[in-house]
Amino acid sequence: MTLSSEQVHEYNTKGFLVLRKFADLDLCDEILRKAKQHLDSGIAPIESEEEYQQSTPSHHSTIRRLRQVYDREKVFKEWMRNAQIRPILKQLLTEDPILLLAHHNSIMCKLPHKSSVTTWHQDIRYWHYNNDKLISVWLALGDEYLENGLLEFIAGSHKIDFSPKQFDKRLSLRQETQENQRIIKQREHCNLEKGDIVLFHAKVLHYAHKNETNKAKISFVYSLRAKSNLPLKNTRSDFKEIIL
Repeated sequence: MTLSSEQVHEYNTKGFLVLRKFADLDLCDEILRKAKQHLDSGIAPIESEEEYQQSTPSHHSTIRRLRQVYDREKVFKEWMRNAQIRPILKQLLTEDPILLLAHHNSIMCKLPHKSSVTTWHQDIRYWHYNNDKLISVWLALGDEYLENGLLEFIAGSHKIDFSPKQFDKRLSLRQETQENQRIIKQREHCNLEKGDIVLFHAKVLHYAHKNETNKAKISFVYSLRAKSNLPLKNTRSDFKEIIL
């Protein structure tokens, strides 16, 4: 499968692209079943809501994500090595894609009424590569909409030349300035259903509200780089990778 020229243009212009019903629904169900087993058992490594918010951990931490999922289950690995998506990734990166295990490589969980807001940010804030030819693949394992923490994006923000003062000490976009408020008003969203994927650039601003529903929202996200875009030595990005 390959993208049309219109789809490639949309991704390059907006910084994100939705592909409907891309993943097999039975695959989604199996991923979700295995993910719930790991979540229910609290199998490490994980990121808690307290860790994300940089608050004091409690004895009853709320799981925000399962980390390092590539090596957890065969079905997770199979999805991340999906052959159908590789021509698409090559189109958007304009080079062969290399699967990253340092970043994302996660099952994302927004638990009902316990999840926090995901602040406006660029994923590249903590990544260390020669350039920004980096892309993420987000898989919806169920319905995703604003009330349960759907991702929102600011189209074209991957091309904005931001100044450091527009971000706080956690490298989240400051929301109190008029300049940033004008940018945030351009936010876009598109409801997702099971099997839909979102491809998004590592520099596009995105955000998600907390889950206000009574059901957990669980998603799968992994990232890739262009073959020539090497990680910087002795950084957190200098980690195991998979050549597809």
